[in-house]
Amino acid sequence: MTEVRTRFAPSPTGFLHVGTARTALFSYLYARRNSGTFVLRIEDTDVERNVEGGADALVEALRWLGLSWDEGYAAPKRGEHGPYVQSERLDRYHLAVNSLIAHGQAYPCWCSPEELEARNAERRARKLPPGYDGRCRTLSDREIKAYEAEGRHPAVRLRLPDDGVTVVHDLVRGTVAFDNLTLTDFVIMRPSGIPTYQFAAVFDDVDMRISHVIRGEDLFPSTARQVHVFAALGRPDPPAFAHLPLLVGPDGRKLSKRQGAVAVEQFRADGYLPEALVNYLALLGWSLDDRTELFSLAELERVFSIERVTHNPAAFDTDKLDNLNGHYLRRLNAADFAARALPFVSGVDLATLTAAAPLVQERVRRLDEVQGMVGFLATDEVTIDQAEAAKVLTAEGRDFLAAAGKALAALEPWDAAGIEATLRALQTERGIGAKKAFQPVRLAITGRLVSPPLFESMELLGRERSLARIQAAAGAGGAEPV
Repeated sequence: MTEVRTRFAPSPTGFLHVGTARTALFSYLYARRNSGTFVLRIEDTDVERNVEGGADALVEALRWLGLSWDEGYAAPKRGEHGPYVQSERLDRYHLAVNSLIAHGQAYPCWCSPEELEARNAERRARKLPPGYDGRCRTLSDREIKAYEAEGRHPAVRLRLPDDGVTVVHDLVRGTVAFDNLTLTDFVIMRPSGIPTYQFAAVFDDVDMRISHVIRGEDLFPSTARQVHVFAALGRPDPPAFAHLPLLVGPDGRKLSKRQGAVAVEQFRADGYLPEALVNYLALLGWSLDDRTELFSLAELERVFSIERVTHNPAAFDTDKLDNLNGHYLRRLNAADFAARALPFVSGVDLATLTAAAPLVQERVRRLDEVQGMVGFLATDEVTIDQAEAAKVLTAEGRDFLAAAGKALAALEPWDAAGIEATLRALQTERGIGAKKAFQPVRLAITGRLVSPPLFESMELLGRERSLARIQAAAGAGGAEPV
């Protein structure tokens, strides 16, 4: 097989986990780097775990990240092997499984869950490997009719070799040999008529001519079994496998919700840029060299290679992501920054937000922090924290505010340069430091001691509102809204 065809095959069970998103990204990048085809299919045969609308939510998350696919679910080109939703392909699986049974490669298994557990307990007691003991491999017609008379519905198991080894060649982990004694016959079709993941995923990979299976390390143990499914379905040379390293949290354990946000949708809601998240995900288990860390998606498409994927676990560090996101925010022009920040801001129109952008971009790492920086522009009064007021709205601070209000009242025009010159002149006249002089003004204007640049903020706020806040803080000490 010369054409590169990769796939991303998520289950519609809820949100798009960042680890799953990284798998999609690496699969996408490998296809793009090799002028191949990237396929999206939905694996929804685990009905009890499916979430209504889950497939469309996955599509929306992928599109937000900028990952486009060539064939598959919701794609302009469905391809000759569609549909790409497993629940719509059951007839194909049934035909294939029936063919395997007819050729002696699979067989019905009538064992009940209770019987299987009892025999597994016996195997454990005898210190034998767990797994199916092959009881239904050679049932007589009489035994089968007896099971049918009981009203049992069989599962179907793939018949595996009893000895030898199964060799898996992995582009990340290298070559690994599995003892076939540990690979007992496994179920490929449930009694309900729903195929298992082990069978449906392989059948689809064969049917869709997938050349490279790029997926998470957690699926590596199932690969040896799937090699036998590929062979049974007429593909003795399976796709090239590449199992990506595990994503771990700060504690070194598998990344999970208890360690913070793990859903792409949540990162979007928290104000991360898709280009920053894509850049960060690309660096989790892959690197171009020991110094380059900034990549656009287009650049990644040109330089990505499986050979540089490490097999060591990759630590997801939210602080590093925040810093990277801040870098991307600072690279935006004012109009683009404002347009992206607008959904995260209330009470401030796009024109004002655009004007404020240069003041804010250097001070936020996520878009959900913008409201705290520009909220003072959205209201005619701000509430000043009493603890912060106690620090700076001392008698001296209020006295400076009163003098500042009088000096600024006659300022023409009302701009940042003039405001700064006026306040610095007053500071020099009073013989006090800049912090002691300007912190009371900053608190009066923005309600916070950390804010965008003071003089530019006052220009944006306007003369009337600025003077009103200064006057109110000078008289009331800032304990109430001003």
